[in-house]
Amino acid sequence: MSGAGQRIDEAPARMDRPLRVLLPIAVLVLGVFVWEGVVRFYDIPPYVLPSPWLVFSTLVSDWSVLAPSLVVTLTTTLEGFVLAVIGGVGLAVLFNQSRLIEYSLYPYAVILQVTPIVAIAPLLLIYLPQPLAVLACAWIVAFFPVLANTTLGLNSVDHNLADLFRLYGATRAQVLWELKLKAALPYILAGLKIAGGLSLIGAVVAEIAAGSAGAGSGLAYRIMESAYRLNIPRMFAALFLLSVSGIVIFFALSLLSHLVLQRWHESAVAREV
Repeated sequence: MSGAGQRIDEAPARMDRPLRVLLPIAVLVLGVFVWEGVVRFYDIPPYVLPSPWLVFSTLVSDWSVLAPSLVVTLTTTLEGFVLAVIGGVGLAVLFNQSRLIEYSLYPYAVILQVTPIVAIAPLLLIYLPQPLAVLACAWIVAFFPVLANTTLGLNSVDHNLADLFRLYGATRAQVLWELKLKAALPYILAGLKIAGGLSLIGAVVAEIAAGSAGAGSGLAYRIMESAYRLNIPRMFAALFLLSVSGIVIFFALSLLSHLVLQRWHESAVAREV
């Protein structure tokens, strides 16, 4: 009976992974067909709502314009993300090693986070060159999740294990490297997944502000330009590229988290049903 029951339980488990992939794809395909059907049935003009086929054809025909803008946006996003990781993890380590530094600087990190980036971007564009201002916005938005998650992870280490390390004569650097950073790794990776998407959002917001000032070359600038010219198909194509970029960033960081944690952490270890 136990063997038969185990086989019955394994069947839904085997179906779970394909359903997670196939169901979202089916919903997407259905949504595209409904969108195409509504546009054709009501004969909606392209400057109001372009059809999916028109958006795809525009993506192909305007690729020479959209591709360089995509590279600009992704470059800014990646640079802002890397700076956020370096700054967030580095400052969290300082916070963990010195309460005075944490009490002195953490409130300002919170203030930087809760201040709307839409309000900061025009100010940065006044004092910084446009590329640096966009990069600063991407960094500001992505910085705090890395800092907060890393700080939480470092402070959540089992104190008994830390005392055991010290009992065996480990230095503060050894406790940090061999225990705290490794134990905080799931928190750090969770912060990275959040920061990856937020860095793209920060770059887009700054590019929109730059586009309003008549400057810019990223995808958000192309969206603004297309809106002013009523080139709605190109606007949808640029928006599609931004969405795909965000999805790719999220899944890439999720894959990194899975590869790092799969052998030892409870959130990623595969369990038998």
